[in-house]
Amino acid sequence: MDSLIHFKTFLAVVKCEGFSEAARQLHVVPSVVAKRISQLEDSLQTRLFERTTRRVSLTESGQRLLARTPALIAAFDEVLNDMRSSDDRPDGTIEGHIRVMSPTTLTLFYLGPVFDSFLAAHDRVTLEISLADRSINPVEDGFDMAISGRSGSYEGVIDVPLCPANPIACAAPTYLKRSTALAHPRDLSEHACLVFKPSGASWVFNSTRGPVNVDVVPRLLADDNLTLLHSAVQGRGIAVLPSYVCGASIASGDLQVVLADFPPVQNWFKAYVPRRRHGLPRVQALLSWLGRHMEQLDVRRSSTESSPLPQTTA
Repeated sequence: MDSLIHFKTFLAVVKCEGFSEAARQLHVVPSVVAKRISQLEDSLQTRLFERTTRRVSLTESGQRLLARTPALIAAFDEVLNDMRSSDDRPDGTIEGHIRVMSPTTLTLFYLGPVFDSFLAAHDRVTLEISLADRSINPVEDGFDMAISGRSGSYEGVIDVPLCPANPIACAAPTYLKRSTALAHPRDLSEHACLVFKPSGASWVFNSTRGPVNVDVVPRLLADDNLTLLHSAVQGRGIAVLPSYVCGASIASGDLQVVLADFPPVQNWFKAYVPRRRHGLPRVQALLSWLGRHMEQLDVRRSSTESSPLPQTTA
């Protein structure tokens, strides 16, 4: 167990770029961090850091160790979790611990109660939910599942489609009344744009002739869609938002669909699951649960979108 602690301390020092900040993150004093690193270097018989009075930097050996440590820790944690709680109960009860990375807005907006209802249905399961709006490799970061609306592909990871995001380009009527005409995606260069930071400022739209790529200049760059929704409703600019975020505002007239003839390219929410974790009953149970509930979310979105929505080209 000491070796595992030493490896985790090594990663903390790399991430924090120093012993003092790593100590604060680990809730120990700097001398403890220094001792752990020294013991790790002794056991590996190599120097991992170059130390100065102001900072530490990785040696070549440290770089090599950094490339392998996350997967090593994830595998060790996996063994511990499996030994502490086994899925193989004779009565078929699902149990064990599941670590999930989930998108911030989607979780706050919808998935929080879904996770809670899963716990209610499986009282021997424990969940650890981390919120992030980026595509991660669940193997390297030690997660049993990473939910993301961004495309990604990782070795040893199975991606399971859950639900389309159905992005919509929209803006407030007050913004559109005072702005120049908007008939084609290329017109966005003349408009204030509200951009979801993880997706970037390159927007892609569908057309009868194929995809249209447009680089926009953000007036607002944010890493959560609720912030973008609020600014869009207040008339700050044009946003591309998942329909589950903006659907109610469109139905109420607070937002209007723009570029209706050029819908944003579709993307999907997917669950990324390490192949070696995919067959675990508790992971399969959560995948099934998410699939059913996110299908319901998509039905509700589709129902909203099937009703007449205010559209504009100006």
